[in-house]
Amino acid sequence: MTRETTNAGKLGKLQKLSAALAANSGDLQHLQGSLAQLATLLTQAQEAAKQQAAFVAGKQEASKQFNTFVTEGERLATVLQLAVKHHYGIRAEKLAEFGLLPFRGRKAKTASELRPPTTPTETA
Repeated sequence: MTRETTNAGKLGKLQKLSAALAANSGDLQHLQGSLAQLATLLTQAQEAAKQQAAFVAGKQEASKQFNTFVTEGERLATVLQLAVKHHYGIRAEKLAEFGLLPFRGRKAKTASELRPPTTPTETA
């Protein structure tokens, strides 16, 4: 006989055992206290399984809401960052306080970068 490892399988085995014990309760009068205790534990386990399923569904819904709120927050943050840039100007060092990079101009090209590349036909 294989050993059950999943919670649903374990619960199913307990239900089968409880049903078999209840069907033969006339022969097992000396186990009535334990049978009642098993029935109570089985009911509690079933309620806990229902509650667990509800929590899983609730967690999925909470995750969807969280993703929605984060997306909306990022969109609003983009608008606010643009408003801050507009207010202070794109070159203001104050932008660094808001996590934005001020525009500091482009790097000047060196003399070798300014000269057009020579082709082999021009040198001959």
